[in-house]
Amino acid sequence: MSRPFVHEPVMLAEVLDLLAPVPDGLVLDGTVGGGGHAAAILAARPGWRLIGLDRDAEAVRAATERLAAFAPRAAVEKRRFDELGAALAADAGAAGLDEKPGLAAALLDLGVSSPQLDVAERGFSYRLDAPLDMRMDRSSGRTAADICNSWSESELAALFAAHGEDRFARRIARAVIARRPVLSTGQLAEAVTSAVPAAARRRGHPARRVFQALRVAVNDELEQLATALDAAAAALVPGGRLLVLSYHSGEDRLVKTRFAELASGGCVCPPGLPCVCGADPLFDVLTRGARLASAAEVERNPRAEAARLRALARRLVPGGAGAAPGSGGAGE
Repeated sequence: MSRPFVHEPVMLAEVLDLLAPVPDGLVLDGTVGGGGHAAAILAARPGWRLIGLDRDAEAVRAATERLAAFAPRAAVEKRRFDELGAALAADAGAAGLDEKPGLAAALLDLGVSSPQLDVAERGFSYRLDAPLDMRMDRSSGRTAADICNSWSESELAALFAAHGEDRFARRIARAVIARRPVLSTGQLAEAVTSAVPAAARRRGHPARRVFQALRVAVNDELEQLATALDAAAAALVPGGRLLVLSYHSGEDRLVKTRFAELASGGCVCPPGLPCVCGADPLFDVLTRGARLASAAEVERNPRAEAARLRALARRLVPGGAGAAPGSGGAGE
């Protein structure tokens, strides 16, 4: 790709505010993109080192260039964010350590970046006609075209329904199959539009949820997110924090549920009653309801409107009451 990988980091001020109380040490940006969040994090405190991960080769190149000014405190690797354990092991090996370092903080920004959406040949956008790809890592794996042309009607319908197309999922799946082979984003968008009644198109482009569903399936996003959340939380040092920016209901629901489970310490007692099962909570949820981008940010960057920011903190004392100092409260 010849165009620069330029992407405005979403909710940057809120991210830095939530990270302010964490100790010095190693920060993981598991979805480094163009390096916007990472550069601001490194600039905020000289006591932080950062490892940035991304499976998109273009993003890795862009982030490496952007973070070069922070050497040797910054490193960028081409990895999926669910491979953070391997990244920490590699960091320990490079530093001559016997054990993987703990994380002062971890950030996962789950959105598709502007360069990915706006470059037609990536195949993410229903507004730009191009080969139907949608892979974050274009060096391997199945494409969206592979799924559209090989999955059964029931499999496609289930995928679309899981991402909000409950009413028309079966009709859309049938339309896609009738037009096989579906090889371009334009062909897929036309198939979806033909299956959705005109009255239902007023809520926005009818292909939006279908494209989202295929992107999630192509990149195994939810499966990898579940693994990454557990690994990142387990790697946090006392007082460390895990922040996640999500952009659709499926991933936000997964983050919310997993954070609640981690904060419960595995408690199985009935809600509202004192815990008698011996659970030993290690974490506190810092954001009872997800934080949203400000109106001013949404006006400047409309893609921020869908962002949902949630945060989890590792307690300073296991089982102790309350969040780590400087949590900023839990009532957002």
